[in-house]
Amino acid sequence: MKKTQKSFADLPPIRVRREPPTVSEAVAAAQDLADDVEQQIEIAAGLMGLPAEEVRPHVLAAKKVKPERAPERILTHASPSRAPRTVVVERRTRPTVVIERRSRPLDPRR
Repeated sequence: MKKTQKSFADLPPIRVRREPPTVSEAVAAAQDLADDVEQQIEIAAGLMGLPAEEVRPHVLAAKKVKPERAPERILTHASPSRAPRTVVVERRTRPTVVIERRSRPLDPRR
């Protein structure tokens, strides 16, 4: 039996369900995207489609402190002909970037 090719016109329409993120999901995403608390509030409010005043207490309550990282030491296995070597990995922190916004904040109704 020979199969006939289906076109997209033969398929039923694709239904997409839009569900805004929960408060904890939006706050976690905002914390990963920005270090500044005000930017986190704006990002979380934009993701959820709520005003910033409603999201602010949740972002401030979930404020996480980034631990200061110490340099890591990696020891390699020594072979009989070589002495063990130590590799020090230092991570530099990025400087804080301040951006002045000259446009209006995001409108959640768009």
